[in-house]
Amino acid sequence: MDPAPPSPALPRLTLVLGGARSGKSRHAEALVTTNPPPWIYVATAQASDDEMTARIAQHKARRVAGWQTRETTHDLPALVRAHAGSRMPLLIDCLTLWLSNVMLAEMEVAACCADLVDALAAASGPIVVVSNEVGLGIVPDNALARAFRDAQGRLNQDVAAAADRVILMAAGLPLILK
Repeated sequence: MDPAPPSPALPRLTLVLGGARSGKSRHAEALVTTNPPPWIYVATAQASDDEMTARIAQHKARRVAGWQTRETTHDLPALVRAHAGSRMPLLIDCLTLWLSNVMLAEMEVAACCADLVDALAAASGPIVVVSNEVGLGIVPDNALARAFRDAQGRLNQDVAAAADRVILMAAGLPLILK
């Protein structure tokens, strides 16, 4: 299991950021489970093919008892707002898939992202949010991929600004940025 957070109390809002397969989800789960159950796991993935179905099953299989799952592909801000007043830790995994869903549904990306950031900033927590850092690689070769990379970078910056703690994961190791 990942190292415990620096303090026993989970901050109001934590962002766990990193590349693909960096250990983000596992570390976020470890942070949340330092509190007593029940915990709420907000899943944003859609099982659109066999590989994604297998990834979702792998995530579910490693979770210990005590998790309650909520699924949302588009209306994440409403789910965060509905959680207001609850002291049960909320884990959102992940913003990257949520943003992909929003973009593929041709929703207004800037408005959806602003709505989510507002909901997170107003939440009493504790909330742990997982997101991919997508800006460290090569420049994508098509307009949609570049628009996604740019929107994800802006969303990560805005959530990081609202967060009490930001953790960058690399090779399964957490680096506390904020």
